[in-house]
Amino acid sequence: MSISRLKTAAIVALALINAFFLTVIIIDRAAVARSERQAIEDACAVLRAGGITIYPENIFPVGAIRTMRTAREAEAEAMIAQAVLESAEITDQSVIYIYENAQRGTAEFASGGNFEIQLYEGVITNAGGTIRTVERLLENMGIEISNLVYAGGQETESVTVVCAYKGASIFNCTIEFTFRGDSLETVKGRYVTGFEAIAGDTEISSVGTALLGFLAEVRRGTLDCSRIDRIEAGYRHSVVGSFGEGSIDPVWLVITDSGRYIIDDATGAIAPVA
Repeated sequence: MSISRLKTAAIVALALINAFFLTVIIIDRAAVARSERQAIEDACAVLRAGGITIYPENIFPVGAIRTMRTAREAEAEAMIAQAVLESAEITDQSVIYIYENAQRGTAEFASGGNFEIQLYEGVITNAGGTIRTVERLLENMGIEISNLVYAGGQETESVTVVCAYKGASIFNCTIEFTFRGDSLETVKGRYVTGFEAIAGDTEISSVGTALLGFLAEVRRGTLDCSRIDRIEAGYRHSVVGSFGEGSIDPVWLVITDSGRYIIDDATGAIAPVA
């Protein structure tokens, strides 16, 4: 056989091998997805039998959620400040950084991720639309979000966003933009950065485990619930060090007819959310 035919045969063989492994991966992922859907449907059936109305389409699991370390990043804070204040002088007060622009306003960042920006009237307006103005600022800040809620009144408007990491919400990291009249008055909330994987850490457990744990608390009488409107996988941020070191840990957000709850995936503990 000629060398050219040998090369062609080798290329065909490699293509067939790659196609085989790709098919195996697709079949495996499809099987996992079917198993997950079945687990959700089974858990929903158990909850309905226990008197709680819930539908599978209101459950939003997100893959590959696991505990991550977080660390303070001065560059990320500066990016947020500059997006609003443009050029600003920084004052380092140990664990608190203050950015000041005499013509625009001030920004203060604490080590645990909390920050507040105060703006002078007319510096940033919502002439292009309140939500669009906020979206443009978030883009310039480099902040990923998973949810946005608008609230309007006679004198003030606000937009509250939930921060995210790779598509999954960090439920206790929210940022609120408040407009008075047509001017942006304040930007405040919590934003975390410096994500780092923890070796050997496991992914979030199945949604069925979380749902059955929730049902157990309802049956004990510690929770009052007759309907679950939404359950979503995500994170909760915790600060563990004085210089901003912390972690985001897998949790489930459960929205019911009686309130909002967070289920700690590691312990199963359930706590109400304000």
